[in-house]
Amino acid sequence: MKRVLALIMAIALMFAMPINWGVSAFAEDDSADKNAAEATAEVEVEVDGEAAQSEPISIEYGAHGEEVTQIQQRLFDLGYYTGKVSGNFLDGTRVAIKRFQDDHDLEKTGSVDNETYGLLMSAEYRIISDGDDGDDVTRLQEELAALGYFTVNPTGKYRSVTQRSVQDFQKAHGLKATGIADLDTQRILFSDDALMKGVDPTSTPEPNLDMGDVNDIVMVGDGESTEDSMEETKYKSKLTRGAKGEEVKKVQTRLKDLGFFDGPITGNYMKQTMAAVELFQTHNGMSSDGITGEDTWDMLFNSSEVLDVKAPAKPTPVPTPVPYAITVDVRNQVTIIYERDDEGEFTVPVQRMICSTGLKSTPSDVGDFVLTGRRARWAYFSKWGSHAQYWTRINSNIAFHSVIYNQVDYMALNIKSYNRLGTRASHGCIRLLVSDAKWMYENIDEGVVVTITEDLPEDEELVKSLDPPPLNKSYMIPSTTPEPTAEPNYVTNGTPSLEFRKLKRGSEGEDVYWLQRKLAELGYYTGTVTGVYYKGTTAAVKAFQKDHELKADGEATVETQEKLYQQKIEVTPSPEPTPAPTPELTDAPTAEATSSPETTETLAPTETSPPQA
Repeated sequence: MKRVLALIMAIALMFAMPINWGVSAFAEDDSADKNAAEATAEVEVEVDGEAAQSEPISIEYGAHGEEVTQIQQRLFDLGYYTGKVSGNFLDGTRVAIKRFQDDHDLEKTGSVDNETYGLLMSAEYRIISDGDDGDDVTRLQEELAALGYFTVNPTGKYRSVTQRSVQDFQKAHGLKATGIADLDTQRILFSDDALMKGVDPTSTPEPNLDMGDVNDIVMVGDGESTEDSMEETKYKSKLTRGAKGEEVKKVQTRLKDLGFFDGPITGNYMKQTMAAVELFQTHNGMSSDGITGEDTWDMLFNSSEVLDVKAPAKPTPVPTPVPYAITVDVRNQVTIIYERDDEGEFTVPVQRMICSTGLKSTPSDVGDFVLTGRRARWAYFSKWGSHAQYWTRINSNIAFHSVIYNQVDYMALNIKSYNRLGTRASHGCIRLLVSDAKWMYENIDEGVVVTITEDLPEDEELVKSLDPPPLNKSYMIPSTTPEPTAEPNYVTNGTPSLEFRKLKRGSEGEDVYWLQRKLAELGYYTGTVTGVYYKGTTAAVKAFQKDHELKADGEATVETQEKLYQQKIEVTPSPEPTPAPTPELTDAPTAEATSSPETTETLAPTETSPPQA
């Protein structure tokens, strides 16, 4: 009997034990390990400097365990969840997640995927508005009170007094005065940049040495769609008269909801729909043409500032001239910002930045793109599990942003990403030094045209002049920040004040700058004048030497330079304006006296007798 019991127990234990019927169980076939290693290596090559792709996250209704507990606690801390932190994913948790997703422009699925999880774990605030209650409302009121905007006792209830206080705070800080404590408003309110009521900012405050706005974070995929709005409201194509289909129905339905359209939902974009779109555009301060382009679509579906027909109309803004144009030079991995010259053309370079564009397998989109002004302080690349600072959208696929970070932490900079600046390295986005990405974020706005081109000539002088300094790994910042120097004072047909020295590849300085300017004036040098001597300067010197029967080795010897500066450029002087001729003064003619005309006697009429009757 004991043997039978023992046998039964052994069989039961066998079925109770988790058995891996693969490599671990028998260890006879090592191909799985080998394939796994190869797959791992392949992934590392694919991500190319960015953090490896994280495991897909999918936590849905009915789940339970530590992950659910962590999510509930995070939602509770942010004020979205008020129930018991139980570790059970039920109705209350699903509702809280939908509210969080709605506030952060995510699809309201009520489940947690990589995108939702990434934002949830990095957010500090929730959007709060009229009707909300909670500890975060109390904190908001206390902070507003400390700054002089809120003058009653904090209640933890967001009502009309709090709304007006938030509006006053927003006006004082140049924000849209909505009365809604959105993420931008709270970021400033809880930072050292918040101003006391009545204080005028005299200058732009310097950024703090903190992580910036970890709530101003956009969910994007480098080289994939950067649209973080709900899938059903994603812009697809321009709608004009005669268009048909589901997209037209969405526009008609939305216009009806907002009070601009009272016709039937037909899916046909005709006169009545165009008139409603035009009315909507005018009411919301947009240029009105009756066409639903991307800007109109985004205002209809994706903007928190959209106005319905009952709200006061927004004045149409007076257009201001766009101050900059941007060229991304893929061949040289350089981004150049131009401002206008005296003729109004974008020819004057004001910033040159080393960059990394897309790999050849995932190239950056080529063409001209008009920026919408959309930006975020941090970006989270859900596909790669990595982050970047100062994200400025170019189109629906790519953006300007800093080098890569493995998490929202200054010390988590991806060193390989930094070291690869100047080479193709991204999945389509344009990576920049943090300082350059910050400049772009702060200075480049809506309407700026970005040209991404692969057709510009090689310019080694330009590239070498922008080499980033080594990284200081103790602080994860460039080890030196070179002070900008004034451009040397070049004089046409002049000679540099420095004593001639032999100049060759690798030389740099004011004399190299003069050399390049002189060669450019004579038509030999076509690259960027940078004061550093590389391939372009070598070729120009060699061509000059050949033309003047000197040893053509591309090195600017003293003899070569003496010969070079003997060449005179014919300068056409600016013509002096010819003064307008001064009219000669002549005496006014003297009028001769003329005699009065003689009077002649007028004969009186002869009196006649009336006819006799």
